[in-house]
Amino acid sequence: MKPRRALIVIGHGSREAAANELLAQVAERVRLRRPGDSVEHAYMEIASPTLAEAVGACRARGAEEILVLPYLLAPGRHGAQTIPDQVREVSLRHPDLEFKIAAPLGDHEKLVDVLLERADALDGA
Repeated sequence: MKPRRALIVIGHGSREAAANELLAQVAERVRLRRPGDSVEHAYMEIASPTLAEAVGACRARGAEEILVLPYLLAPGRHGAQTIPDQVREVSLRHPDLEFKIAAPLGDHEKLVDVLLERADALDGA
């Protein structure tokens, strides 16, 4: 039997509400495309919900496995250190949950497609 899985889309966090709302909207799109999974969003700093709060929400819905999905482009300090450190910390409070961290978005070919779509949109502007 497959464990009950939860996806947490995690971003930096901002003092700007619009920036934080963007991550919430991305998480909502993920939720619509993965109706069998619990989906939350979290911020590394500045804003709420935190990773710990998002894990608590997922656990309350019966999650046994947490997939942490960084909404970051480059594998810099946050991807290599901040997120793994926060996952380690929260996993100590939830030793019965399995945590996995995905790679940052990076140079995925679909991101190149998005960049080119944006360039094409400027041609028509």
